[in-house]
Amino acid sequence: MVDAELGLSLVFNGCIYNYQQLRDELEEAGYSFFSTSDTEVILKAFHRWGARCVEHFNGMFAFAILERQSKRLTLARDRLGIKPLYYSWQNQGKVLRFASSLPAILAAGSVDTSIDPEALHYYMHFHSVVPAPHTILSGVKKLPPATVMQIELDGKISSTNYWSLSMEPSVEDAALTEHDWKSRVHDALRLAVERRLVADVPVGVLLSGGLDSSLIVGLLAEAKQKLSTFSIGFESVGDEKGDEFQYSDIIAKHFKTDHHQIRVETKSFLPNLARTIAAQSEPMVSHDNIGFFLLSQEVKKHVKVVQSGQGADEIFAGYRWYPPLMESSDALTDYKRVFFDRDHDDFARLVHREFVSEDFSTAFVKQHFNRTGAARAVDKALRLDSTVMLVDDPVKRVDNMTMAWGLKHVCRFWIMNL
Repeated sequence: MVDAELGLSLVFNGCIYNYQQLRDELEEAGYSFFSTSDTEVILKAFHRWGARCVEHFNGMFAFAILERQSKRLTLARDRLGIKPLYYSWQNQGKVLRFASSLPAILAAGSVDTSIDPEALHYYMHFHSVVPAPHTILSGVKKLPPATVMQIELDGKISSTNYWSLSMEPSVEDAALTEHDWKSRVHDALRLAVERRLVADVPVGVLLSGGLDSSLIVGLLAEAKQKLSTFSIGFESVGDEKGDEFQYSDIIAKHFKTDHHQIRVETKSFLPNLARTIAAQSEPMVSHDNIGFFLLSQEVKKHVKVVQSGQGADEIFAGYRWYPPLMESSDALTDYKRVFFDRDHDDFARLVHREFVSEDFSTAFVKQHFNRTGAARAVDKALRLDSTVMLVDDPVKRVDNMTMAWGLKHVCRFWIMNL
């Protein structure tokens, strides 16, 4: 979108949930609008508040704004990196390319596609996660979450982190009872639902029948939102059942949703494997990518926006490695033991010697754990997983597979407290 009057051009991926409130505020300040979109709200907000406009946004976003007069380029990404933003410098730093996916950068050519040794170390330790600003390729970077980068015409670059997550309890928190906490969680979830009911099209929910997605359905039903729900099932193998319809059917019946059981035959996997891999922004090892790809293909036939419970385990400490950290006195050692896929010596035996140098992954975790805002080992782990691991594993995985079919995906739990 181009605003000729303000001299601003914008490319934008995502959704600003509070754009209506911001539009009202901007109109009171004298701005006039030529559209009804959240895209234009970003342009006007940038003109009014500059790069600090991101502090006013509730939503998932990645955008780039070019100022006509100064030729300054501003790149920005949402607080928890729900929407991706990749970039690459070429021609001795004279050319900058940016895109929503790594393959789009590669399509332009002239990119250093050698493996980044530091990124490979992360990939082999963190379940294929490569934290920003790295990617597995030396010539492509990704803008970290909660970051604004500005590039001046003379090549000068400034980068600012505008948000961080604190896990420190307040004095008020210490006095809360279990009932108080339940009420607070419910209120936070309800607010998250209200903020995200901005779509002007029908909304669906990926319903597994588990706690996370079932809560989403209940909250949306509470908000009197007409719902379509979708569950996927695969063929059983031996005694291993391939679907959870018995649970999702209970929730769908209870809340009277327009429910769809999507059954996927095993024979459809291999023909779609190459397409699934092609839809990935970066290499991933998660076996459920193919499931989300095929599910999204079917869901897109019914709705354009879908919600899921991705992120609940990182918010509510649902994974097996959190309980051992509750009483840990050595956060770094204990986190590595329960979370890392392998130790540094094992890594050195597995890869070519040209990729073996420092223990990057241990240094990375140590740096995060040493930051203020999280005292207990379990809080350090939750903060790291919520702001780094979740960004480049489950959320990226589902975002890639849904966007491959033009399906907008909202992760409720992951962003409920922002």
